[in-house]
Amino acid sequence: MTIDVDADQLEQLLINLLRNAADACLEAGGHAVTVSWRRLRDGIEIAVEDEGPGLANTSNLFVPFFTTKPGGSGIGLVLCRQIAEGHGGTLTLENRTDTRGCRARLTLPA
Repeated sequence: MTIDVDADQLEQLLINLLRNAADACLEAGGHAVTVSWRRLRDGIEIAVEDEGPGLANTSNLFVPFFTTKPGGSGIGLVLCRQIAEGHGGTLTLENRTDTRGCRARLTLPA
């Protein structure tokens, strides 16, 4: 499968998601961050899952400069969403239902 994206922007998006997932695991004593992908009819979905504490308040996730991390800037997820939408895709975050933690889903058109 080939997708037409800016490689540098996609790399930054994935770095941010992976860093958030790893930080969440460290905070809660989780053991794994998992990255998976699947082909969709009209694109691709990439999922980043962690075993952290999950999302306590989802209403502020994409609010610029809102952060729950000490020393955080609050621009990481906002930037990720802008990159996804700039490529015609979406970025969503949700609590996992199979175990504790969070799942970030990035969809991009083919």
